[in-house]
Amino acid sequence: MMLILGGFALSHAQQNYAVEGTVQDFHDKTRLENAVVKIGNFSARTGKNGTFSFSSIPAGKYTLTATHPDCNDYTENIAVTKDVHLAITLEHHIQDIETVTIHGSHKNNGSLVVKTLDKSDIERNSTENLGNLLTKISGVSALKTGNNISKPIIHGLYGSRISILNNGVRLAEQEWGVEHAPNVDVNHFQHIDVIKGASALKYGSDAIGGVVVLEPEVFPKKDTIKGSVNLSGISNGKGLSLDADVARIWKNGWAVKTGGSIKKLGDQHAPDYNLMNTGMDFSSFNFTVQNNTYERGISFDYYLTNQNIGIYRGSHVGNNEDFYNATTSKIPVYTGNFSYDIDNPKQVIEHHIAKVSAFKRFENIGKVSATYSYQFNHRQEYDIRRGDLKDLPSLDLELMTHQFNLNDLLERGKFSLETGIDASFQNNYSDPATKARRLIPNYDKYAAGIYSVFKYKISHDFNVEAGARYDFTRYDVTKWYDKSDWEQRYADAYPQFYVKTDQNRILTRPQLNYSNFSFNAGLEYRPDAGFDLKFNYARTGRTPNIAELFSDGLHHSASVIEIGDMGLKNEQGLQFNLTADARFNVLKGLNVSVNPYLFITKNFINEVPTGVQNTIRGVFPVWSYQQIDATMYGVDLDVNLKLTNDLAYIGRGSYVYGQDNTHNVPLILMMPPNFSNALQFNKENWNHLYVTLENQTFLRQNRFPVYNATVPVYNNGEEVERTVDLSTPPDRYSLWNIQAGISITKNLSAGLIVNNVFDVSYRNYLNRMRFFADEAGRNFILNFRYRF
Repeated sequence: MMLILGGFALSHAQQNYAVEGTVQDFHDKTRLENAVVKIGNFSARTGKNGTFSFSSIPAGKYTLTATHPDCNDYTENIAVTKDVHLAITLEHHIQDIETVTIHGSHKNNGSLVVKTLDKSDIERNSTENLGNLLTKISGVSALKTGNNISKPIIHGLYGSRISILNNGVRLAEQEWGVEHAPNVDVNHFQHIDVIKGASALKYGSDAIGGVVVLEPEVFPKKDTIKGSVNLSGISNGKGLSLDADVARIWKNGWAVKTGGSIKKLGDQHAPDYNLMNTGMDFSSFNFTVQNNTYERGISFDYYLTNQNIGIYRGSHVGNNEDFYNATTSKIPVYTGNFSYDIDNPKQVIEHHIAKVSAFKRFENIGKVSATYSYQFNHRQEYDIRRGDLKDLPSLDLELMTHQFNLNDLLERGKFSLETGIDASFQNNYSDPATKARRLIPNYDKYAAGIYSVFKYKISHDFNVEAGARYDFTRYDVTKWYDKSDWEQRYADAYPQFYVKTDQNRILTRPQLNYSNFSFNAGLEYRPDAGFDLKFNYARTGRTPNIAELFSDGLHHSASVIEIGDMGLKNEQGLQFNLTADARFNVLKGLNVSVNPYLFITKNFINEVPTGVQNTIRGVFPVWSYQQIDATMYGVDLDVNLKLTNDLAYIGRGSYVYGQDNTHNVPLILMMPPNFSNALQFNKENWNHLYVTLENQTFLRQNRFPVYNATVPVYNNGEEVERTVDLSTPPDRYSLWNIQAGISITKNLSAGLIVNNVFDVSYRNYLNRMRFFADEAGRNFILNFRYRF
């Protein structure tokens, strides 16, 4: 009897139960395959459907662990007293936080057309400004005022039609100016993405040309100190550049990073002469402190840039005859000797960004993010002035911008839904102490937008998406008009804006409201790893910017007189973008990418030359804003052929066609057809040696409108009319460039760039200084970078 009772008790104590369950992603609920679940000494692995099971676990208390290669480990104490079903959620995609080579923003681009410059591209070209650097991407060119002032053009569109995001903050910096370069230091960022076209509605509906996204480093979760110092010498301009950064990182997600750079250049030189007053001083500083885990994070960031940029002296002339000679002479009048002095005309710009952002992931509603930023932009432009006015800026603008964004991203196995709201307030103060006519008036700008983007995975091969956005913009402007201009242009149409008359001037208070509704639809088809097809359609709307509406006077550093039009309406457009990426088994691998696009727009705002005006400060072309219907289309091509394990051919080309349908003439300032061919040699086991030989060819732009002007000049004592050619593009040109680098030690590397190897004399159609001088000549750039 004792043996029987003892056996019954023992069998009861060792009773077994079944334990089963699922392992799924924390935020999108997808089931995770190959997760290992352990209960005590028992182990199981999940199958394709994310399920696991233990058929016989003895009753008792256990520690359960679940692990997955891409997730944080999961641990839980459980009691097995009956059959148990468990639902385990892991923090999947944790590598998005811990890697810098696979960016979180890249994991689901959908139908967006995105090209990226990674950290190696940035470091190898650390002395370049953003506009010049982005020209290494097909379909992207630069609108220039000399070589130090450069702003990106994407598919023929620039200015307010391009959004530039600095770590999630849209730059607000008087970007309407053709010679207002972006106030960023490219060395602060880990990678730069260019989104072509108007499909990225979350960044704003007016970015119909595209978006430039500058992303900082994502820190690994480990205890370390890291940083780098880079010193560069620049031959053309006899300059130096120094940039440095250091970061302290903790395993618990905290990180502090600071960095900065300085660059000093003197006068640059063309192959045959010195370019007088083309030096620059540049400095920047950045600081961030953050605490980020996968589930939550908070960050404070601050960026500062200071620029003092000389404007080529030969672009400012005093009378009609000098202006005519300046635009027709092969050798400019103003060459002078090399100097580091930066005299008038010049730009002095100071730009601050302060940002605080936070996010938290919720199991049911997704990732919620909030960002507030404050920007202050102080722009001063100095003209050639005499006496007491010499040290007084001719244009002095202070722009303050507040921006707020609230965003929610809900991800599930088959779909994602991103919804957000934007709000901003902007105040511009144009200082009257300049004693010059104010080009841009004082104004307040109120803007708000709401957007939603839905993406759905129909099958393994096929994804679709759709998005919509509504924006409201209000301008509240205080502006003085000349009495004759007001009465001739606006008195009858806008009598409600009249405030008072003061002698021959009219004070007005325009208050203008604009609404825009935009949407896009796209698809992505990827039948296998060797082919990817993307198509995107967008209906766009853009509000006129403040310069297009109210410019009125001499834009000093652009060397033009600009005239706005308060009657401009919203731009409306239809945009189609197609991208086909294919990979072939040719030699060691061939990648080909083709991107055709079409843009049909109504009420397109176009700025064109409309004459020449003689002022007390000299003679300048007059450029006026007008509204037209237009069509633009083109194609970008990228080819990458790996010839051997160490040698590759890299080619790219772009063509854009622009037509003013209203006047039946070509659009002005369209990028000429161009192509680049390069051979790149990389040998990792030769101390990371790389050598790139590149040829860039720009064909002559044969499609251009004629907007020439006539000026009176004296010939043998008689006044005659001469035609100033403001239209004809320069001839084609071809440039050779070399880039090489090697690791000297484990931490020290060196690089060499030679641009325009053969010192070719040429002029760039998209450089506003082409009327007065050649482009800069050959340039050697030697840099040494130390990492720790």
